[in-house]
Amino acid sequence: MSELHARHRKVLPDWLALYYEDPLEITHGEGRHVWDAEGNKYLDFFGGILTTMTAHALPEVTKAVSEQAGRIIHSSTLYLNRPMVELAERIAHVSGIPDARVFFTTSGTEANDTALLLATTHRRSNTILAMRNSYHGRSFSAVGITGNRGWSPTSLSPLQTLYVHGGVRGRGPFAGLGDAEFIEACVEDLKDLLGHTRPPAALIAEPIQGVGGFTSPPDGLYAAFREVLNAYGILWIADEVQTGWGRTGEHFWGWQAHGRSGPPDIVTFAKGIGNGMSIGGVIARSEIMNCLDANSISTFGGTQVTMAAGLANLSYLLEHDLQGNARRVGGLLIERLRAVAAQDPGVREVRGRGLMIGVELTKPGTDLADPDRAAAVLEAARADGLLIGKGGGHDTSALRIAPPLSLTVAEAEEGAAILEGALRSTR
Repeated sequence: MSELHARHRKVLPDWLALYYEDPLEITHGEGRHVWDAEGNKYLDFFGGILTTMTAHALPEVTKAVSEQAGRIIHSSTLYLNRPMVELAERIAHVSGIPDARVFFTTSGTEANDTALLLATTHRRSNTILAMRNSYHGRSFSAVGITGNRGWSPTSLSPLQTLYVHGGVRGRGPFAGLGDAEFIEACVEDLKDLLGHTRPPAALIAEPIQGVGGFTSPPDGLYAAFREVLNAYGILWIADEVQTGWGRTGEHFWGWQAHGRSGPPDIVTFAKGIGNGMSIGGVIARSEIMNCLDANSISTFGGTQVTMAAGLANLSYLLEHDLQGNARRVGGLLIERLRAVAAQDPGVREVRGRGLMIGVELTKPGTDLADPDRAAAVLEAARADGLLIGKGGGHDTSALRIAPPLSLTVAEAEEGAAILEGALRSTR
């Protein structure tokens, strides 16, 4: 055990998860690569859990942070903050939500917590609809609506949570149906559920479930749900913490794959917008955002230095069409991985959109999850210079692949080749 690992274990919680049998200390990065404390170079296909969205050490972001830090780093929301107003204006514009208001937090957990506060206050209900296999953060309220047993350490909650079918296309009682029939069955299940309870405040849903292993329903499910929700006045919260900012390639927001009924009432975001800086937030229609009848502030949400990073990062993303790059390079990577999977009986499915790709591993000839092999693939990929993630609601047997959106074709091919070798060596 390394000296730093021993110190980590002595002063930090036992439940603070670490990857790898010999945990990795990352010391610096550039582009799509990072280096560890021993000087080993890795192609990064996980980006700090989908957070390094554009590139490591992106000069435009580094410059913006440095210049802002040289002026003032922080003042709280008690004072006017030009970078915060400017970023809020840009996010409101790209959100698709009419008369949008934006509130900044420091994380996706805090963003979802705020969305729950707004929805329950606006609707005068503490009942929340959430998706099975979902993950929304680690706060007390966010854990209470998380539908993934592996990330839900307590059943205690200030909310009543009802879990809905549909977030996982390939498993569960409706898995054998065609897409249209799958959506119809999930909608009928939702209607039946609502017939047995007082109207909930909101449905919160990830367009693509992140920690759940990059699973998603057929396009249009949440639009079909929305028609039912509207009849009851129930709000729709889209958790875009992992899917936002063009990562899925085909759309700027994940909800747009389900968007025939218009934008959500509330959108939460975090991770990629700061490219490593701590930015989260909530976008909502003005009457929802303004429903609170007490004063509030944020000490660290919207601080000047993080807002400067977000502005520079969003500008770079849009000016360099990284959404288009995610669509093009991600499409090639998915096809390359599907070709690899066709030769491996332990790969159940390669799924995803853009540069958000899941590879689900099962024991050959069965639907039984294979978390041991997933862990072994993670180790083998690292040994050959590739960092990936893992997740899933079925014993963490899905590999998660989410590189920075500036990934090149050559880097995609390099990563796919390393992953192919890791899969082959662990059969």
